[in-house]
Amino acid sequence: MAKISYYSEEGLQKLKEELVRLEKIERPSISKQIAEARDKGDLSENAEYSAAKEAQGMLELKIAKLQDVIQTARVIDESKLDTSKVLLFSIVTIKNLKNNAKMKYTLVPEQEADLKAGKISVTSPIARGLLGKEMGETVEIKVPAGVIPFEIIEISR
Repeated sequence: MAKISYYSEEGLQKLKEELVRLEKIERPSISKQIAEARDKGDLSENAEYSAAKEAQGMLELKIAKLQDVIQTARVIDESKLDTSKVLLFSIVTIKNLKNNAKMKYTLVPEQEADLKAGKISVTSPIARGLLGKEMGETVEIKVPAGVIPFEIIEISR
C-alpha cells in the first residue's frame, strides 16, 4: 500500500499540472527522439537511440511515481484547522530570543517546502520544535548552529 501524503489544494494542483506536462509534452518529445534515432540505421551501435530509450524509461518511472502520489494524496481543509496550536499549514511568527529577529513561516508538507516563500517543511528542525506549541510559549530548538530559544508570537492560517 502506498503512503498517504497530505497537501494543500495549491500543492496538489501543482502535482497534477506537472503530470499533465510530463504526459502531454515530455512523453511525445521522447517518442519523437526515439523515432528519429531509429531512422538513422543500425540500433545496436546507435548511441542516440540508447540514450533516448533510457530517457523514456526514466520519464515513465517519474510519471508512474507522480500518478501514485496523486492517487494517495489527501487535501487538508486549512480553514478547519485549530489556530490555538502550531499544526501543519499554520502560519507562525516566532522571535529568536538570542538576537530578537522575528521570522514568519508557514509549516507545509515536505514536498511543498519553499524557504524563499517562507514555507518550511514540517520535518525541519524548527517546525518539529514548534509543532503542538501554543502562542506565547518559549521553545528551545536544536539547529545545526546549536540550541536557539524562540518565542511564538502569533499563530494564524
